[in-house]
Amino acid sequence: MNSLKITLSLVALVAFCSSGNTQEDKDIIRTIYTQSLTNGHSYQWLDHLSNDIGGRLSGSENAQKAVEYTKSELEKLDLDSVWLQPVMVPKWVRGDKEEAYFETAKGKTEVNVCALGGSVATAEEGLVAQVVEVHNFEDLKALGEEAIKGKIVFYNRPMQADLIQTFEAYGGCVDQRYAGAMEAAKYGAVGVVVRSMNLRQDDFPHTGSMSYGDLPVEQRIPSSAISTNDAEALSQALKANDNLNFYLKQSCQQMDDVQSYNVIGQITGSEFPNEYIIVGGHLDSWDLGDGSHDDGAGVVQSMDVLRLMKESGLTPKRSLRVVLFMNEENGLRGATEYARLAEANNENHIFALESDAGGFTPRGFSFAANERNFNQVLGWKSLFKPYLIHYFELGGSGADVGPLKTDTNVLAGLRPDSQRYFDYHHASNDTFDAVNKRELELGAATMTSLVYLFDKYGVNPIDTPEILKD
Repeated sequence: MNSLKITLSLVALVAFCSSGNTQEDKDIIRTIYTQSLTNGHSYQWLDHLSNDIGGRLSGSENAQKAVEYTKSELEKLDLDSVWLQPVMVPKWVRGDKEEAYFETAKGKTEVNVCALGGSVATAEEGLVAQVVEVHNFEDLKALGEEAIKGKIVFYNRPMQADLIQTFEAYGGCVDQRYAGAMEAAKYGAVGVVVRSMNLRQDDFPHTGSMSYGDLPVEQRIPSSAISTNDAEALSQALKANDNLNFYLKQSCQQMDDVQSYNVIGQITGSEFPNEYIIVGGHLDSWDLGDGSHDDGAGVVQSMDVLRLMKESGLTPKRSLRVVLFMNEENGLRGATEYARLAEANNENHIFALESDAGGFTPRGFSFAANERNFNQVLGWKSLFKPYLIHYFELGGSGADVGPLKTDTNVLAGLRPDSQRYFDYHHASNDTFDAVNKRELELGAATMTSLVYLFDKYGVNPIDTPEILKD
């Protein structure tokens, strides 16, 4: 390697490492935050989405209203194009409010339950059976068919309270919700009740998706969630009498797939129109609340990213898209279809950012990126310090952008403070009043700032100099 080549490589490396620290970048990011905090639109959009439309379960009338509303609002932003991307989605209907109680010598104790998304119904008169409490699938195996057949399995594994990363705590116990019925049915169980995925003790049952895998229809059993307070009460009652009966009634139903849409808006790039940067959240929600945190917040923040770019006087070099995905909660059909068409159309998605962790105070981002691209991101970290954004880590991005991953692009997920997120996740208290306007607007500004930097600098700006490889 000759001296000229070494010198040029080092000059390029220095330019790369310092690329995100110019005064221009600092000034533009300051403008973005000012615009969002003084002239943001995310909160008013969320107000309508939550209070005028409400819960947006895939395939529902409200989901279609949300499609029409967000498309209309994006058209008002004078983007270069706005369109709907058709996608077939599952349609599951909850039916009447669920009923449940357990019986002791003192009488009936009513409990708060809700059907899990995708579950079958009980018989019209409900289901009555003895309860067996377990904490994991190993407990099921140890008990075996003799102890489980004909009973309702009660999964009572709480989220691990000493984990600071609450999504890690969620991941450590969500298998009982998703696969609990499938596993219990193998041992002859007639129903499943699962402790809600919630770090707080309260009376709200938390729904969420579940699966029967390849179980035949005739072997599928009703599956429901029970509030954390009632899970504790049921567990204590079982300690006193392990032969008590549990009553469950739910009338949910799986319908035929229906057509829905991803909602997409685009500003076409001025220099590299065939390089795409997307930002998005999922438009669908569960039906118990109005889906303000999950994921109305991500939807309106993503919409505001494109508006804030325009309001800040920025002309994107690359094509910027907001994608409002349909059916993240119980199928991921929107994400799968978007990625399929992107590949079919040979679209080069260099960066994709998702917001699907609530509208709380932003702390930073997690990235799925190779070493070179992540080092570039770390070079931008000081630009976010004035806004108390400090979390820049390799890790997951988001379920909806995940199918777009390649060896060279970058995916990211906004990471707000997560300590309160699971108080609301998939429950009836996930409503507009639980979202703080300023926190929501800080998140939109943080997302816009990262999109601005990726639009300006791109990805893989240089190869690692050979001198550093040695």
